[in-house]
Formats: sequence, structure tokens, C-alpha cells
Amino acid sequence: MTTLQGKASLRAIVLGVLLAAAGSAGAVTLQQAYDAAIKHDPVFRMRFYENESGKENRILGRAQLLPQVSANYSYGKNVADQEYLRLGVIPTTDHPKYTSRSAVVQLRQPLLNIEAIARYRQGKVQTAQSEEAYEAGIDEVSVRVVSAYLDVLFAQDQLELARVQRDANVESQKVNQRLFEKGEGTKTDMLETQARLDLAEAQLIESQDNLVATRNTLQGVIGMDPGELDRLGDNFRPPELNPSSFEDWRKLALERNNTLAASRLAVENARLDIGRNRAGHYPRVDFVGVYSKSDSETLTTLTQQNTNRQLGLQVNIPIYQGGAINASTRQAAAGYGRAQAELDARTNEITVELRKAHSLVASSARKIDALIKAVDSGKLLMTATEQSIKGGVRINLDLLNAQQQLFTSQRDLAQARYSYLVGLMRLRAAAGTLQSDSVREIAAYFR
Repeated sequence: MTTLQGKASLRAIVLGVLLAAAGSAGAVTLQQAYDAAIKHDPVFRMRFYENESGKENRILGRAQLLPQVSANYSYGKNVADQEYLRLGVIPTTDHPKYTSRSAVVQLRQPLLNIEAIARYRQGKVQTAQSEEAYEAGIDEVSVRVVSAYLDVLFAQDQLELARVQRDANVESQKVNQRLFEKGEGTKTDMLETQARLDLAEAQLIESQDNLVATRNTLQGVIGMDPGELDRLGDNFRPPELNPSSFEDWRKLALERNNTLAASRLAVENARLDIGRNRAGHYPRVDFVGVYSKSDSETLTTLTQQNTNRQLGLQVNIPIYQGGAINASTRQAAAGYGRAQAELDARTNEITVELRKAHSLVASSARKIDALIKAVDSGKLLMTATEQSIKGGVRINLDLLNAQQQLFTSQRDLAQARYSYLVGLMRLRAAAGTLQSDSVREIAAYFR
């Protein structure tokens, strides 16, 4: 399935589900979070309705070239003052009362209208531009959902580590207290342990607040309580990046990135706008057909019924409009220059974003391999420490320290994996290769 085909299938269902009711609160998988965001994310809904509005630009532009048919009907009761000389010498005033009717149907077909032609071309470009912007919106909501989902998971990992650190300091405090009571410890050791415990308590509170904030962010995107989230599988390994080189990704981005495509269409629209404004100097030729019927339309046609049929050409030639046409043309030319500069700026932004994402994916893949070894070593240390405690060589504090080291490695490994997945989504989005099933592909790594 190509990128456009995949997104076309998504567009086919968005209209039907956009206004559907949200699901009930509960556990939410990554795929369910994405489906909910398509319905409820306000930024994506804005893009959706912008696209629905933009679709009409093509029709609005075409309407300027099609026949214009209008009808007019008037009905009135009239009372007139009519003065005349009776018998040629006697001034007389009458007040005739009569009913007048008039009906007119007019057909106007543009034959030569340069401005309307330019508007039609602009309408097609504007429709295509809104379509590309909508495609970019699909990519944005995909990245935003994955990022928010993984932020919550990482906040949970941070909270777990903060609890282990707090528990380790509590146990250390107990050990120092026993040693102090036996005369083997010092007051300084107890104060130092208490300071570390207080700091660990503050870090635990901060981690709890951070988890609440990330969950609220995710809830704002998906429009529902996320509940318990799926966790990334322990056996996750980064797939091989294809293509691997940055230059290949850059070429894809220049060809397929939807934001750049929309910016290029904006440049074309600005160019056409120059011609549309300049067309104000050109004459306009219309074919006009009129059919009218009147009954006692005026006092002079009292009691008369008239039918008129007219076919002809109407030519409008602009001569002078106070310099407005030249000014609007110069204004459009400036807009064209701005659109070109904005395209260059967008290209630079996309290139920078692409390079960041590519570097993040590459470095995260290497970091994952190293941290997997660190986690394995940490597990072996935990096992060895447990055996030493049974043999009386180590104490519970040693086990807590080993557990803290293991949790730190596991957290860093999870963060590296999260960074890889987010970077991969951003890389594909910047390159324009993000498909409708990309979230489903990443969701398969969770359980």
C-alpha cells in the first residue's frame, strides 16, 4: 500500500467517526489511543474541517466560468397623481390606482474573463493545498499520540525508580539508626542519610506530579481517560532502518513531505494571484440572454402587457480605477516573494527536523544494545546479592542498591526504546513516508 493509498483509506472513515461518541474510560492500547485521537484531538479536527472548507475552492473558482442565471419578479399596488387639462383649459387631477407586475429571467455566460480563469486555477491549487495540509495533519496526530503515550510510560518508569530510591534511603536510615544505637555509627551519618531521604521524598513527589501531567496531556489528545497503558515488550529490538543514509531520507522528504508540498502549492497560488489582479486591466465579454414580461409596469404603460426577448453581447472595459489594480498587483507580487521565502524556511525546518530524527534513531539503536547488556548485568548482580544476603555477607541495603541500579538501567533502556520509536515516527513523518498502518506497526511492540 502506498502512502497516499493508506491515507486515503483513513480519510474515507474520518468523516464517519469524527463526531462519534468517545469510548468509556478504561485500559487503552496505543492503537486505541490513535483511533480516539482521530475523533477527539482538537488540532486534528481543526485540520479536518480546514480541508473540508478547502475542497470548495475548486467549485467556487469554477463557478466564475459557468452560466449565471438570475430571476426577478416584482409586484406592486400603485396610486398615482395624474394632472392634465380637461377640454384643454380646465386643470384636472386624477388618482389612478393600478397593479403592476414585472418578471425577468437573465442568463449570463462569460466568454472572455481572464480574472475568472485565474480564480478557477487558484481554486484548484487551493484545494490541493488544503489536501496536502490535511495529510500533514494526519502525520502530526500520529506522532503526537505516540509521543504522549510514551511520555506517560516513561513517567511511570521514573516513578517506580523514585520509589526504589526512597525505599533504599529508608532502609539505609534504619541501618544507621541501629549502628548509632550500638555506638558504631555517628550523628553525621544519620543526618546525611536523613538529607538523602528527604531529597528522595521530594523526587518521588515530583515524579508523581510529572505522571499526572503526562496523563492529562494524553487525555487531552485522545479525549478520554487512558486508564492503564500497555507496556513495551522486553524483547523489543530496533528494526533495521531502511533506507539507512540521511541523504536518502532527505531526498524522500523533498519529494514526499506534505508540508513542503503544501508550501509549494502556496507559492503557485501566490503566482496565480498576480495574474488575477493584473486581469483587472483586461476587458470582459459576456453573452447575455434576457426574457421579461411586464403588466402595467409604469403609468405610461397602464393596462399594457409587454414581452421582451433579448440576446446579445456585453463588453465591459476598465479604464481607470484610481490605481487600485496596479497596487493590488504589486501587493500580490510581494505575497509571491513571501511565499517563496516561506517555502525555503519550511525546507530548512524539515531538513533540520529530519536530521535530528535520523540522529536520534541511529544513536538510540546503539544505546539500546549497550543498555540491554547493562540490564542483564544488573539482574546477575541482584541474584548474586540475594545469595550473599543468605550467606550473611551482605545486608538488605546492598540488595536495595543493586535493585536501584537495575531499575536505573531498565529505565534508561525503556527511555532509549521510547526515543527510538518517537524518532522513527518523526523521521517517517518528515520524509512523508508515514502510512495509515504505521501506528499499528508500532503498537504491535506493546503488550
